[in-house]
Formats: sequence, C-alpha cells, structure tokens
Amino acid sequence: MNNRKTPSIRFKGFTDDWEQRKLGKVFEEYSEKNHEDLPTLMIIQGGGTIRRDESDRSLLYDKANLANYKMVNEGDFIVHLRSFEGGLEMATNTGIISPAYHTFHGENTDSRFYYSYFRSKKFIDIDLTPHVYGIRDGRSIDIEGMKTVKIPFTSYEEQKAIGMFIKHLDHLITLHQRKLEKLKIVKKAMLENCFPKNGEKVPKFRFSGFTGDWEQRKLSELVAKYEDPVETPHGGYIRLGIRSHAKGTFHEYVEPGHELETAKMHRVATNKLIFNITFAWEHAVAIANENDAGKLVSHRFPQFTLLESLRPEFLKYVILDEGFHHNLYLASPGGAGRNRVLKIEEALDYPIYYPSLEEQHKIGGLLNKLNDLITLHQRKLEKLKIIKKSFLEKMFV
Repeated sequence: MNNRKTPSIRFKGFTDDWEQRKLGKVFEEYSEKNHEDLPTLMIIQGGGTIRRDESDRSLLYDKANLANYKMVNEGDFIVHLRSFEGGLEMATNTGIISPAYHTFHGENTDSRFYYSYFRSKKFIDIDLTPHVYGIRDGRSIDIEGMKTVKIPFTSYEEQKAIGMFIKHLDHLITLHQRKLEKLKIVKKAMLENCFPKNGEKVPKFRFSGFTGDWEQRKLSELVAKYEDPVETPHGGYIRLGIRSHAKGTFHEYVEPGHELETAKMHRVATNKLIFNITFAWEHAVAIANENDAGKLVSHRFPQFTLLESLRPEFLKYVILDEGFHHNLYLASPGGAGRNRVLKIEEALDYPIYYPSLEEQHKIGGLLNKLNDLITLHQRKLEKLKIIKKSFLEKMFV
C-alpha cells in the first residue's frame, strides 16, 4: 500500500503533505436543466466535449426534449456512458449534455490537474472498478459509490502549477501529433501523384527536367531469382519476417532447439525484393534493407534481384500500391490463412511503369525523406507521451 503523503517530484515552494479526500467532498454533483438555449454537446473520450453542430458525426439525439438536458460548465467533469473504461471527461466548453450523464463541479480545484488523475490507470482500474456493475458494453458506474473514492488533494496553487505543466506537455504532444498527421497527408498525396494513374503513362507530379512517357514491362522482366542457401544452424539464429499490409520487415531470434525442420535456409541480401508466399495475399512483401542482410528465411520467402532498369528506393514505393496488393491477392488462390499460397509466376506477371534511373532516384529520395520525417515525429511524439506518463506517476500521490 502506498503511504506517501508527498509526491516524488514537486515544484519549488510546495512542502505541505497531500491529503486523501473523498471524491464527493471535493466535487459536488449538480443537475441543472431548462437551458435549451445553450449549444448541445457531445463527448469525445479523451478529447473533452464538442458542439454537435460543429461535429461531422451524425449521432441521433432527442431534439424535442432539450429542456431535460443537463447544463455543464467549461472545466467541470462528466461521468458518461464509457467512463467505466475511459475515466471522467472534462467539459471543454459550456453547453448541455444528455440527461443520462452526471456532472460534477469542484470549488478551488484545477480541472487540468484532476483531469489527468481521472483518466489515469490507477483511478480507472483500481479506484473506479469496484463501483462498476453490469457486463461488457452494458456496464455502468455506481455514482454514490464513486463519490466515496479517495482522491489526492493539495493546495489550489500546487494543483494549478501541476495543471499548467500538464497543459504545456499536452500542447507539445498536440503540436507533434498535428505535424505527424500533416506529413502523412503529404506522403499520401505524393504517393498518389508521383506514379501514373491507370491508363496513363506519366505521373501528375514530376520533377523539373524530366519528360517523356514512362516505360511499362512485367515485373518478371525486371527482376531475377536470387538464392543464397545455407545449412540450418543448430546454435540459434535470427530469422527475418515480413509484416502484412506492406509494413516492412522484422527480426526474431530463434533459440537452439526451436529451429525449422528443414535442412537448408536462405540468407537475405540487401535491396532484394522479398515475398512471404503464405501471407502475400495480406500484402506481405518488402524490399530488404541493410539491417536485414544476413538474416535467415525459409523457402517460403523467395528473393529477387532488381535488374539494372529498377532502383530499390523506387520499387519500395511501387509495391505499396493497392493495385500491387490486389494482384498478390488474386495470385494467392485457396481458402483463408495458410492455405492461400502465392503463385509467384502470377505475382511477377504484374505490369510495372517506371521512368529513367535518375528520375526513380529522385522519387525514391523524396519519399524516403518524408518517411524519415514521419519516423522522427513519431519518435518525438512517443518520447513526449513517455515523459508525460513518467511525470504523472511522480507528481501525484
């Protein structure tokens, strides 16, 4: 049991012990109706509230009974229909909400401080769960029981300091999330416009200095089978796998005694086109990178060398196309799962449009830079979320 009365990390100037008070003593439930002049709000779990007339969601609600809807003030808390799994929600604007919800207001409390706590794993899984009844999506919260839950309480000034710090972190997280979303939109647009559409011979977007139609040939004319067989190691080895949905490769250590029951395996080489014939129908295909070199695969992962007309950084994005995936699906007849084995000859029958090697390099380079930026922002975003989680664990009792 945690008997600490002060958090591990505190802002300078705060030294008093924290208290544990019942939720119902810190926050008072209220139910004000007959405010149909206020905007009708809907809950966004983890995102506050939003006006229904500004939402793109078309959820039905009782427009004829708005007088019975409950008013909620900005900064107050709402127990909604999914609070049993997502915690309490904070109103981000003033309006009216479903009469099925419960509203709470706290005097001399900082909403941002308590919002983080009411959405914490500790509050939901430990404090709130004993007061949840029902099964599955029919679960509800015993409000009177919830009011007896003990929550941390400190001075309003310290609450506000912690709340402002959390708000700053949330702002940084939001900024990186928006940058990430914009980069993904740019990448999607570039993938759509850097390659010819069906029936066309040139893309919509083209780098300066490149003209003329792209060539078209079957993939089988642009690649050659590659094999580098080795005896199956018996002292452990690293195998390569391919993620479905063209999500790249992964590595897995195979411990001694768990080797495949096959005499031979195959070494992977950089820049090879590689399929997983068992799950090609799920778009399990990749271009091997430098980190993949030397890893081992079974005969179910055929590799192909790109001939001089194709560059790997270009083909890497060609295979992302939904048309390429559809071809793999059609070339994998049979039932579901492992029974759908790719017919490699049919897969390689796919027609590829390609420009000069120089233009391929330009296209691949641009898309690689976008990928690197996306990865960078994803890592920054993940790091900020980890930092926030760590601070929340240490700034609360």
